[in-house]
Amino acid sequence: MNILILGSGGREHSLAWAVMQNPKCDRLIVAPGNAGIAQIADCAALDIENGGDVVSFAEENAIDFVIVGPEAPLAAGVADRLREAGVLVFGPSAAAAQLEASKSFTKEICDASGAPTAAYARFTEAEPAKAYIREQGAPIVVKADGLAAGKGVIVAMDDQTALDAIDDMFGGAFGGAGAEVVIEEFMDGEEASLFVLCDGENILSVGTAQDHKRVGEGDTGLNTGGMGAYSPAPVLSAEIEERAMEDIVKPTVAEMKRRGMPFQGVLYAGLMIKDGQPRLVEYNVRFGDPECQVLMMRLGAQAMDLMHAAAEGRLGEARVNWADDHALTVVMAANGYPGSYEKGSVINGLEGFPEDSGNMVFHAGTKASGGQIVASGGRVLNVTARGGSLQEARDRAYGAVDGIDWPDGFFRRDIGWRAL
Repeated sequence: MNILILGSGGREHSLAWAVMQNPKCDRLIVAPGNAGIAQIADCAALDIENGGDVVSFAEENAIDFVIVGPEAPLAAGVADRLREAGVLVFGPSAAAAQLEASKSFTKEICDASGAPTAAYARFTEAEPAKAYIREQGAPIVVKADGLAAGKGVIVAMDDQTALDAIDDMFGGAFGGAGAEVVIEEFMDGEEASLFVLCDGENILSVGTAQDHKRVGEGDTGLNTGGMGAYSPAPVLSAEIEERAMEDIVKPTVAEMKRRGMPFQGVLYAGLMIKDGQPRLVEYNVRFGDPECQVLMMRLGAQAMDLMHAAAEGRLGEARVNWADDHALTVVMAANGYPGSYEKGSVINGLEGFPEDSGNMVFHAGTKASGGQIVASGGRVLNVTARGGSLQEARDRAYGAVDGIDWPDGFFRRDIGWRAL
């Protein structure tokens, strides 16, 4: 098969790495890709949010299967355009992608399907939102309704932080994403992620993970897109996972089908777990980043077969073969991230790195320049390792991090601390 992956981050590098291990892959193109992806696949310049351009490219390159990495092309309807053109695609329609693109839509689906989640209210103007915050009191959660690249959520531990968040959101800090705001009850507990493949009707769990959103050690400081992750997540036991599938995911997928917008792709359920009970924090309609990296490390070549089965409506007969293993990834980010940071610094020490089924450096924000690898984003590398235990995976990952020479980057030393 000729396969096209859309995206340019660490998630897409790990998807490409898994796909390349599958003998059914004859040719792999990643658009636009990055310096690490270019070492294992062909990269192509393409506007991945323009459905017409993507369809033309797929037809010109005899693409048999398209895997959509990030959320923006899905919200823009790229998967719809591909389906209309008869190209097999892994990823939901624009209508179904509202589960990530609109927080208020997700709440509506939860209400209709009875999925347990936080109590909420939605606002299109600042003053009523502020009145609601004063009435409810902190801690409270303020969310920009639309896509904000993982940054439009403020967990406010005091009233003033929440009120400031309202000013920021309605003031345009998150662009169009903040034109509507959802304010939620603060849920305490431990957060974990469940990844479920869907073919419109059938669902199949493809693993659990836990990520570290805060920039600082001990989960302190500003929220980021994620500073590291590990899989499986011990807090998401088989029993809790089954409960989440029955009470949250299955009713959601059934409600989406009932509304004429069947969900096909991967549904990422962010869960808050307390006293053995899972509640939904949010849905994403694509693999998490950096959670995808640890999932792909564990799934390997079968990941492509599973995504292909979901795209073709064959999930009912699919099975996941799990090794009794663990994977952990450490994000190396540019100094200053998630605030302002410099681009263009040179990264050394990647040449001698042993890349195999147990160790990989997935590139997130890199490009090749003058024969060197340079940083081109905030989150730059995902140093990932597998092991028989989480401790072993962690030791291997940090051993590799220490071999990378990049003075302009930083990382957290405590990824996996909750489980260890």
